Amino acid sequence: MSTMLLVGATGLVGQAVLKQALADPRLAWVITPTRRALPLHPKLFNPLVNFDHLPEGADWWAVDAVICTLGTTIKVAGSQAAFYRVDHDLPLQVGKLALRHGARAYALNSALGADPASRVFYSRTKGELERDLEALGFASLTFVRPGLIGGDRKVARPAEQAAVRVSQWLSPVLPPRYRVVPAERIAHHLLSSALAGAPGTHVLMSEQLL
Repeated sequence: MSTMLLVGATGLVGQAVLKQALADPRLAWVITPTRRALPLHPKLFNPLVNFDHLPEGADWWAVDAVICTLGTTIKVAGSQAAFYRVDHDLPLQVGKLALRHGARAYALNSALGADPASRVFYSRTKGELERDLEALGFASLTFVRPGLIGGDRKVARPAEQAAVRVSQWLSPVLPPRYRVVPAERIAHHLLSSALAGAPGTHVLMSEQLL
């Protein structure tokens, strides 16, 4: 059985990944570094960390696979620089540390439109992260690019929630790429990709997640 590191376990998609991972017989351990303690589970190891000062020498970095669902908004982060720290720098740092300790696979919850050349700051950040992760040299790397994500968030995102409602209403006539993707479906694909560890770099577009 495998050991998996999940960062971003308290977010909408991260919670769905954690639920599925803990129920998956292929996994012996799920490592979830967080700021606050999670509910106990026999397969869960939950180190409490300060994400501004990650413990680079911790033995729990030695996993088979990594799933990253870290993400915020500029409004919540407070600035573009703070957003970039959460959505680019931290996922990349996690990748470097896990790879250094022997991880083979990394699956990222990215975003539709990710492009390092984009004029849109959000899309450019996601694209730069994908580019920089690919440069690390993971044996298996998967970028999951959902559009609108369906589910109940702990932190309200009014604009996104309104877009989700409109998209759901228009779903019968919308192209599949622009339909709402349930968080559970995204989690399923992240987990499957990380555990399969198929060699090379793979991109799953939003319509492939439905």
